Amino acid sequence: MQNRRAIYPGTFDPITNGHLDIIRRACSMFDEIIIAVASSEDKKPMFALEDRINMIYVATKEFPKISIVGFDTLLVDLSDKLEANIVIRGLRAISDFEYELQMGYANASLKKELETIYLMPHLENAFISSSVVRSLLKFNGKIDHLVPTEVLDYMNRDK
Repeated sequence: MQNRRAIYPGTFDPITNGHLDIIRRACSMFDEIIIAVASSEDKKPMFALEDRINMIYVATKEFPKISIVGFDTLLVDLSDKLEANIVIRGLRAISDFEYELQMGYANASLKKELETIYLMPHLENAFISSSVVRSLLKFNGKIDHLVPTEVLDYMNRDK
């Protein structure tokens, strides 16, 4: 029987409860989930790649099906390297759908075997995004309801 391996790519700057919602549900569908953390230097992330990977690690340590990799290549090239032809993406709103549909088609044009599966977070997580968290962090806003406790602890470790 073939191992059903899926990639969940993103910047995860930082990982949120919405991301965990998608990861938890994807774990019930696949044998292995590879969380692929994009370097995304063009987006000028708030957190270094190593910190984003570490935050995901502490937030997902209870999930046995998870592995985490950093990458700075095309997703289709990463999928070849990891031997995974399923991509998981989260959708919160219509604007997400338009962008994700374009990206899914672009990836499929580069690799026909690559399938993209879209998951919606549960309603209580639908408004959460990393950009909302970053905006709140800039003003020392409250984020404990938006990120996993382990991530909050990681962010506060040097304070």
